[in-house]
Amino acid sequence: MDRRVSTWLLLLLGIGGIVNGLFMLFTSEGWFTNVAVDTGPFNVHLVRDVGAAYVTSGLATVAAARAPHLRAALAGFAALFLGLHGAIHVVEVLTGVQPPLHLLEDFPGVYLPALVIGAIALRSRS
Repeated sequence: MDRRVSTWLLLLLGIGGIVNGLFMLFTSEGWFTNVAVDTGPFNVHLVRDVGAAYVTSGLATVAAARAPHLRAALAGFAALFLGLHGAIHVVEVLTGVQPPLHLLEDFPGVYLPALVIGAIALRSRS
């Protein structure tokens, strides 16, 4: 993948993560109603905790775009959170907590960012 493409992808995905996290932090109930209402009862503390993780991951991703010499580490840590978050979603489908359709519904917002940022992190290693 071209370095400029990687930079733009990291910026786009990082800003998206930051925006999502800010919505989770400051409009928790609205975010939950529009995004995650079928995952269980609303828990403002949990939504805000995950929002904080999204902001942190997004900031690391933007920093990875801006600092190519730190890209592998920064994108790697962001991808770690996103990948673990995605793994939780997969486990919930495998254990019957969520229907298999959730794998497709979650792909663009949960799995794809983790895969793209993870791939960029791996390709950025020295």
